[in-house]
Amino acid sequence: MRIVSGFLKGRRIQAPANLPTRPTTDFAKESLFNILNNRVDFDDLDVLDLFAGIGSISYEFASRGAKSVLAVENNPKCADFIKQTAEHLHIENLYVMRTDAFAYIAKTRQTFDVIFADPPYDLQTINLLPSLIFEYNLLNPNGYFILEHSEQYDFSAISQFFELRKYGKVHFSFFNEK
Repeated sequence: MRIVSGFLKGRRIQAPANLPTRPTTDFAKESLFNILNNRVDFDDLDVLDLFAGIGSISYEFASRGAKSVLAVENNPKCADFIKQTAEHLHIENLYVMRTDAFAYIAKTRQTFDVIFADPPYDLQTINLLPSLIFEYNLLNPNGYFILEHSEQYDFSAISQFFELRKYGKVHFSFFNEK
């Protein structure tokens, strides 16, 4: 995995093979951030990365200068890997919370400009994520919720849905308050 842009552009990150993750492909990640480049000013962003895995998306936001990035990951080995990598790369705007993403959504009172979620594709409750994000008012006005998922899901009936982008087997559904 590599960091696509920002002050860490080109840095490669090699996660241990025994971690239970499916990182977003570099192609899909680069495409996602090309979209975001036209929509947001990274310097002003508070970002939440749910189901952070090894932190691929978190590092990208941090490298591009996001004000803060919170990576929520339940797996202790993955959370430790993100922390260690952030320290090694001297990333000061990335914070890691080891907890269940759904528990975090229900408890937090913090709001974010961008929320990215990359749950396991076979997660039985993936369809609940958009409604929970908006029910708990986690998104700032004009913010974006981006959900990575497989082709078997269609979120277009949700009122906050506004766009679907496909990159091979990776699908990104975009949501915001209209």
